[in-house]
Amino acid sequence: MNTPDTHPDPHGDGLGRHPGDAETHGQAMPHGPAHSAVDEEHTVHTHGEHAGHSTAMFKNRFWLCLALAVPVVVLSPMVGHLLGYHVPVFPGSAWLPPVLGTVIFGYGGLPFLRGGLTELRSRQPGMMLLIAMAISVAFVASWVTTLGIGGFELDFWWELALLVVIMLLGHWMEMRALGAASSALDALAALLPDEAEKVVADGTVTVRIGELSAGDVVLVRSGARVPADGVVLDGTAEFDESMITGESRTVSRSPGDTVVAGTVATDSTVRVRVEAVGADTALAGIQRMVADAQESSSRAQALADRAAALLFWFALAAGILTAVAWTLLGSPDDAVVRTVTVLVIACPHALGLAIPLVIAISTERAARAGVLIKDRLALERMRTIDVVLFDKTGTLTEGAHAVTGAAPVPGTSEGELLALAAAAEADSEHPVGRAIVTAAAHDAAARRLDLRGTDFRAATGRGVSATVEGARITVGGPNLLRELRLETPAALGPTVREWTARGAGVLHVLRDGQVIGALALEDTVRAESRAAVAALQDRGVKVAMITGDARQVADAVGAELGIDEVFAEVLPQDKDSKVVELQDRGMTVAMVGDGVNDAPALARAEVGIAIGAGTDVAMESAGVVLAGNDPRSVLSMIDLSRASYTKMIQNLVWAAGYNVVAVPLAAGVLAPAGIVLSPAVGAVLMSVSTIVVALNAQLLRRLDLSPVHLAATGAESGRAEARPPSVPPR
Repeated sequence: MNTPDTHPDPHGDGLGRHPGDAETHGQAMPHGPAHSAVDEEHTVHTHGEHAGHSTAMFKNRFWLCLALAVPVVVLSPMVGHLLGYHVPVFPGSAWLPPVLGTVIFGYGGLPFLRGGLTELRSRQPGMMLLIAMAISVAFVASWVTTLGIGGFELDFWWELALLVVIMLLGHWMEMRALGAASSALDALAALLPDEAEKVVADGTVTVRIGELSAGDVVLVRSGARVPADGVVLDGTAEFDESMITGESRTVSRSPGDTVVAGTVATDSTVRVRVEAVGADTALAGIQRMVADAQESSSRAQALADRAAALLFWFALAAGILTAVAWTLLGSPDDAVVRTVTVLVIACPHALGLAIPLVIAISTERAARAGVLIKDRLALERMRTIDVVLFDKTGTLTEGAHAVTGAAPVPGTSEGELLALAAAAEADSEHPVGRAIVTAAAHDAAARRLDLRGTDFRAATGRGVSATVEGARITVGGPNLLRELRLETPAALGPTVREWTARGAGVLHVLRDGQVIGALALEDTVRAESRAAVAALQDRGVKVAMITGDARQVADAVGAELGIDEVFAEVLPQDKDSKVVELQDRGMTVAMVGDGVNDAPALARAEVGIAIGAGTDVAMESAGVVLAGNDPRSVLSMIDLSRASYTKMIQNLVWAAGYNVVAVPLAAGVLAPAGIVLSPAVGAVLMSVSTIVVALNAQLLRRLDLSPVHLAATGAESGRAEARPPSVPPR
């Protein structure tokens, strides 16, 4: 996450505080019990062609209609003739297809009939009206044949049954895939405890989570989950936030830091003041975002809708022309048969699945890869991106301090220097102190010394001190040396100047008032960043970085990562102007930031990607939210966008192509040449077209969206080995 460039700290080193000190991570759960994936089936959509529909409704209708369709198809003379078998005959067998077909039409076809009526009333013909027209024509024509009216051979009961079953299956698959994206988030709600320990005047009292309100104080014991979003009031603990961010490392939270509902205090007990509950929590916002994404349209969906509208008029015109032409040719019977066949097979089985199914599977696959799509247009635009503009701090870098260098004076070893500094910092809650303690814990020589400090003291703006092995050890920044009128020892000068030149923060370690060494602390680059940059460039996408840091700091990070262009010393309010600058060069820009200081730039870019889901600003300004903090997830977006677009085009070509060829043949355009598409063959081809489109869309499930695998390129490997592990700070 981004933080202001400088903050006062007790070490006086200008390194700044921990990114979590004043930032909102903010995920939490809504009021009431979580609804499961099963409940998701009963969620009723309120927008679009699925208004008033639920996944369970389509599923139930599909299974019942499928069971009823089997005998209808088996007993169809048309199917028997086509497949070359003798249709079973028994008392009442001739009436079984009409009766069951009528039930299928009335029960299974009802959602499409209602949808078609709605489109007709709004004068916006589309997919539902086409389906309604086809099943209605098939229903009427089949009853006319069954009742022996006019002597027509238009037994479409089997085609009516299959048409309804296929369309129910398609809509069920679409809605189930869409629901999977949100059900993955709904599963987070199960992480919440049922009860919380609310702090009252005479101790604690156990209450239901739904009884908590903002301002309440709760006790979170070691091993327990946080019941609501809040701020730590008392105590320090390591929190496991992997269920929210996907990162396995625990995160330290101290007084003033925010904690996230559902995360676990792993080692200590803390008191937390509740800040947000119910619909005000960030996870509730994310859930709303996913719901909006499910209902949002896209250019591809709009294309499918337009295609359906054109196909309606095409089918209607073709039907009228067919009826007129065959009537004028003196074949009224053929006019009826050909017209009915045209209207039935013009129904967009395949077109109805071509785009929605691809979008649904893409949304689901993205969610399972930790990519939450707020705006489907963002997914479509990702394939056209020319440059990805990364914010630096907390995006390409860890946003947290780490010791990246130790320089002792002659007579003192690095292990001893780290051990003494860590002993002095052991009781410090400052992020810099914790970084030093962590560095010592990972150094074998420092661990062997196992030094302990006593009489800890902290001096704001100067540093900390403690008694270690009978000596007074002090750790501090430039202010400490100025106050004591000390200079950096000559032996350390070149190293310290090198650290300072690249933007590292420098702390000096003193023993009884004498400098015995210096430590460099920097905001380290994420290991994943190197892989992300290299893999993006391998895909022909330029990489740029933007930061408010000094030019030398930014250039050092850019050089290490091999970034194409670096924007440094940019104020948060000016970041969007850099996006405009790139756009003015004719580039399509994806901006990746944390959604706090980057909101204007996220909104300005063609695709705004908030990394590290959690802030309200991220959800409002970005079209995509990455659930974790891995910049390689951008690769998942690009590859998924390209693959889904390819599938959309393939399906549209196949679906539209079928209708363009089949309808004229069904109308009898080539009848003079002896080529006539029979109703049976046309219906079979229509079903085959649908199956091809559905299977083609399902191939998206084979797409590997793992950031680790996507970034595993030769360029990444070479680049990672060629550069040292440390990088300049923000």
